Amino acid sequence: MNHLVARSLMKRVITGGNYSRYMSSAAKVALVIRPPFDEAMIGVRGQGVGMLLGGWRKMMSTASEPSSTVAMPEKEKENSGVVAEKKEEKGEVMVSSYWGISRSKITREDGTEWPWNCFMPWETYRADLSIDLHKHHVPTTFLDKIAYRTVKLLRIPTDIFFQRRYGCRAMMLETVAAVPGMVGGMLLHLRSLRKFEQSGGWIKALLEEAENERMHLMTMVELVRPKWYERLLVLTVQGVFFNAFFVLYLLSPKLAHRVVGYLEEEAIHSYTEYLKDIDSGKIENVPAPAIAIDYWRLPKDATLKDVITVIRADEAHHRDVNHFASDIHFQGKELREAPAPVGYH
Repeated sequence: MNHLVARSLMKRVITGGNYSRYMSSAAKVALVIRPPFDEAMIGVRGQGVGMLLGGWRKMMSTASEPSSTVAMPEKEKENSGVVAEKKEEKGEVMVSSYWGISRSKITREDGTEWPWNCFMPWETYRADLSIDLHKHHVPTTFLDKIAYRTVKLLRIPTDIFFQRRYGCRAMMLETVAAVPGMVGGMLLHLRSLRKFEQSGGWIKALLEEAENERMHLMTMVELVRPKWYERLLVLTVQGVFFNAFFVLYLLSPKLAHRVVGYLEEEAIHSYTEYLKDIDSGKIENVPAPAIAIDYWRLPKDATLKDVITVIRADEAHHRDVNHFASDIHFQGKELREAPAPVGYH
């Protein structure tokens, strides 16, 4: 009977019931069935039950220990939150991740910590300023003339809206100039997957162009703060231009690249006028933004004029790449048949 009582007590304890009440009722049943217990026997058996209960309480307390270990990470999270807030004040936010992804420490050549996440030191370069800025593709074919006239027409509303506000003009220009490389690279990427063939490096070359144009924009934003209506204009122009260029590239890649080539020629002209206004004093030659100094490896005392000069050189390189791509198509070949100018800045 005592074995039955103990076993029932164990089950009751495991299921989390009120074992003390159950113990009292079980003990009463045991005393009614077997009343002739002497006090010594009752003491020994009571002591055994007490030891049993003590053992189970100890086991249950150890089973509940994970709750305290769970509480520890909460404290650690609070502490990490405080550290993150302190680092956020310094501009350094440490994000903890379940996946354990963290960036290794990256430094400049002088040993100082690399401050940018949008590009790495091995993606920086010194612009080739020796490139010919006056090269021009004379339109000869029917498609060439369409591309040339289209770009000239697009320049009219730009001149009316921005006039000689070349900072805002350059910012708007870069929001458009970063689209063709991304569209062309994306469509070539899909074509490569669809036809199980290499792209000849042109996917990377066009995406590099798009990224380079985007870095132009990130630099210009540091110099010129767009107004609300300029932001609205960017949204409108980008939406229209992206879809129009997407369709154009599907229908005629050679025409699309020729249009971009002429757009880059206009960009060279705009940046040349920008430099003229800096030289004349109409635009203040302010210090270069830190992002531009690191991206183009400019000297520490670089100015706005240095930044515009290297951006203009980049546009000249993009002009050559897109006219070259259009010429490949006009010769009846595919881009993958010609070596892509990867890293051509």
